[in-house]
Amino acid sequence: SGIVVVSESPVGILGLSICYDLRFPEQYRMLTEKGAQVLLVPSAFTVPTGEAHWHTLLRARAIENQCFVIAAAQCGVHNDKRESYGHSLVVDPWGKVLVDAGGQDKGMVVVCDLDLGLVESIRARMPIAQHRRDATLS
Repeated sequence: SGIVVVSESPVGILGLSICYDLRFPEQYRMLTEKGAQVLLVPSAFTVPTGEAHWHTLLRARAIENQCFVIAAAQCGVHNDKRESYGHSLVVDPWGKVLVDAGGQDKGMVVVCDLDLGLVESIRARMPIAQHRRDATLS
């Protein structure tokens, strides 16, 4: 369908999303079903929602889809009413945070190597995509 986009790249097959999408796990399932190995999540979470949900949602999407998650995040004060949380993250398919850029209000570049073999290894050892069933709850 046209609501999910995957793209081949030198670092693997990318699943494209935005930060609000994190609240809809079925979208990430569709990205994974289309072959995504790395989920991209650019963000401008506010400080309150970032502190409460950012790390948890990113780790959950990585674990349940057995993908790397790369989440570039704005940080700092934008105006009197808006402050972004920051904490650009890279999470591996097991849910381990590999990089956390923190919430500093300054430019920062972080680098992280991705081993796509880890995606395949985890999916082979725990084949949740094959075990998943669609169920209608009534």
